Amino acid sequence: MTLNQRRHFTMGVAALAASCLTGTALAQAPSADQTTWDRINSSKTLRVGAVAGAPPNYQKNLATGEWSGIMVDLAKDLAARLNVKLVVTETTWGNSVLDLQTNKLDIFFGLNPTPQRREVIDFTVPLYQNAFTLIAKKGFQAKTWDDLNKPEVTIAVDVGSSYDNLVTAMYDKAKILRFEKSNDATMAVQTGRADVQPLVVTVSAGILKKNPNVGHLIVPEPIKGTTTNAGLRKEQDKTWQIYVDKWITELRAADKVNPIVLSNLDKLMGIKPEDIPVIVKF
Repeated sequence: MTLNQRRHFTMGVAALAASCLTGTALAQAPSADQTTWDRINSSKTLRVGAVAGAPPNYQKNLATGEWSGIMVDLAKDLAARLNVKLVVTETTWGNSVLDLQTNKLDIFFGLNPTPQRREVIDFTVPLYQNAFTLIAKKGFQAKTWDDLNKPEVTIAVDVGSSYDNLVTAMYDKAKILRFEKSNDATMAVQTGRADVQPLVVTVSAGILKKNPNVGHLIVPEPIKGTTTNAGLRKEQDKTWQIYVDKWITELRAADKVNPIVLSNLDKLMGIKPEDIPVIVKF
């Protein structure tokens, strides 16, 4: 074999190997035109996102790598119903929507369907209802939501959240401080820069259980609720959304969601059922 022949042979083998590797990668990656429902059934996997350090929704055991929490238990139930393997990928609240859009996840549990999010992803029917409450600085009192609409009241929220949408729509007199992170809004209350921070009860009760020095819990009247839903990638084919909606409806009809919420509040945050205000129902 001449030198040129050997060179062409070597290049041909390399090209063939590269072609095989590319073909394997394409086979593993989801097709751009493949529906979520078809991908789950062909791969026998359910891809969900999880947020580290976000109990009671998500909690990662750093020693074992195992995930737990309300949303993880729900994801496990759905995977079992589908008879597929659950694949959990770490993400953030902010990145979860993009992960759905770019087809990295099949579903993300625990999102509120804000108008901004509805423009870019789809949502399931509600997993459960969550009541809006207030973490208030020590000494501050309010009985109703209207009590907050005063120039001397300062409200802290994380920008673009459902809490931001809530207070922006309700108040034209109160001062609203907007922060990039929810933790920063909480710190504003603890340090006295803000009077209150609106949060759903599953979050506010947990914060105060962990650090009572932040302030105290107020459930203003009338009770205002928000829904906790799951986000899905926008698709013309609604087979996946229809399936998940039916699953959620059956879970709620069988009263399986409430025990999941309460057990994780207890297990991950030490919040007992009696720690939740009696007027709050999931």
